[in-house]
Amino acid sequence: MKKITSLAPGRTCLFGDHQDYLGLPVIACAIDRNIKLTAEQNSTNTFIINMIDINEIRVIDINASFEKLEPRDYFASSLRVLRRHGCIPTSGYTITIMGDIPINSGTSSSSALLMAWIRFLIEAFGVNEEVTPEFIAKIGYASEVLEHGEPGGMMDHFSIGVGNIVFINTKDPFSYRSIGTELKGLITGVSGVPKETIGLIGELKGNALMAIDLVKQNYPDFDLNASEIEDIGRYKNCLPDRLIPFFEAALKNYHYTKEALKEFEKPVLDLKKIGFWMNQHHEVLRDLLKITVPRIDAMINAALRAGAFGAKIVGSGGGGSIVVIADPKNEASVIEAILNAGAQEAYSVTVDPGVRIIENIEI
Repeated sequence: MKKITSLAPGRTCLFGDHQDYLGLPVIACAIDRNIKLTAEQNSTNTFIINMIDINEIRVIDINASFEKLEPRDYFASSLRVLRRHGCIPTSGYTITIMGDIPINSGTSSSSALLMAWIRFLIEAFGVNEEVTPEFIAKIGYASEVLEHGEPGGMMDHFSIGVGNIVFINTKDPFSYRSIGTELKGLITGVSGVPKETIGLIGELKGNALMAIDLVKQNYPDFDLNASEIEDIGRYKNCLPDRLIPFFEAALKNYHYTKEALKEFEKPVLDLKKIGFWMNQHHEVLRDLLKITVPRIDAMINAALRAGAFGAKIVGSGGGGSIVVIADPKNEASVIEAILNAGAQEAYSVTVDPGVRIIENIEI
């Protein structure tokens, strides 16, 4: 009988929130909060999945083909995707899942759970392809976004699948590269306000795409991927007032992400400069896309008053969490300030190497 344990980290988005669905780049990193999946082979033809943190048990027949998917049933969609790649379950497992990634906080607990599950299935039953971080990330994206027709991008799956700090170029042809393995002074603050993902992303994405489409109709040679921040004034005259903020946000966030990338490519990181661009990025998310809530604003203001170099909301918005960059010597006082501003949790995090198998033994 086999025992297999997989571990998948959460992730934080450093730059590029609300950019990946526009084909613009993202800088994200895996962080050392994780979901741990422990699977012991059993003599039934079922996966008995015990999700400790939410007190739920799910039983899945290993031969289930899931012709019809329930919304957000990622256990089922990943089994369906993996079957196409030759991963055919042949025995049951009793599975325990637990983790320390806050749920619904914008640090990707659901994607981490999915990636831990996918990594276990591949380890247990194999696939036809070479198992690379990129392959695992693509399976995650197909299972969560494509199979369910959801509006998300690839950031979560590539941050968790590839690990470390990753620059993800989401335009076609998609590419990614690792740009670092360490970022000191990184802090996560969890608001305790549940984020609002699918509806909010759908609405913001729709408005941004509509704005870009209108600009293209008036200026056929406009290319978002070649745009510069100075182009905002030139092009916005053809947009109705209500769409201008979405166009402006896309160009500004793209610019700040490119500037941050220059900093990450230097041999020694200047945390102050990275923090500066993080603040610029957050202003766009707060003032143009309006995805913050009062508690998030209070947490960010408190972090900056306590001396943090930069802070921003993470992910889709409407709640969730913040990421902060601070002088490592000053971490404790910044964390205390974030907690005093109403955060449910705040803690320092380090960069994580990504989803992995930590045990595969006979028992």
